[in-house]
Amino acid sequence: MLNISAEQAYLVLLLFVLPICAWVAWSDLKTMKIPNRAVLALMAVFFFVGLVVVPLEPWAWRWLNFAVVLALGFVLNAVAHVGAGDVKFAAAAAPFVSVSHLGLVLPLFAAFLLGAFFAHRLLRAIPAVRAMAPDWVSWTRKDFPMGLALVGTFVTYMVLMAFPATLTALQGALASIRM
Repeated sequence: MLNISAEQAYLVLLLFVLPICAWVAWSDLKTMKIPNRAVLALMAVFFFVGLVVVPLEPWAWRWLNFAVVLALGFVLNAVAHVGAGDVKFAAAAAPFVSVSHLGLVLPLFAAFLLGAFFAHRLLRAIPAVRAMAPDWVSWTRKDFPMGLALVGTFVTYMVLMAFPATLTALQGALASIRM
């Protein structure tokens, strides 16, 4: 393991996951599918790069996150018709997330889910936008490409962990709204 700070570790991991996340978002918008190769690539990043930049004990324990999210995802797939690709992507992203940050990640996901849903529905109603990507399956399907919200949540989390001053500013802004 490299002797680097947690922030530096998140930054290194972020550099590897960004292209995968772009691929996932684009693929889900275009085909309403998240490729298994993208999920495996994300898992490989945490397996290989994570092993170098994350201390061994937390790295090993975080694989439990993968198992828990995958199990919950199977239930959601069966009961709530959450897409299998969405489940696999969320499970592959789970080891990157500290359990102690669930209080941040869950509201962040709720915000991205609402924002992505309404933005997608609004944009697909604009003919000029649809004309730019006429072959996107998500424009015509009733269901929603949740990979967009999952990617937004995951990348934002990674950025907030890599740049903690951003997280502090966000927490301050949210605290002032609550007052």
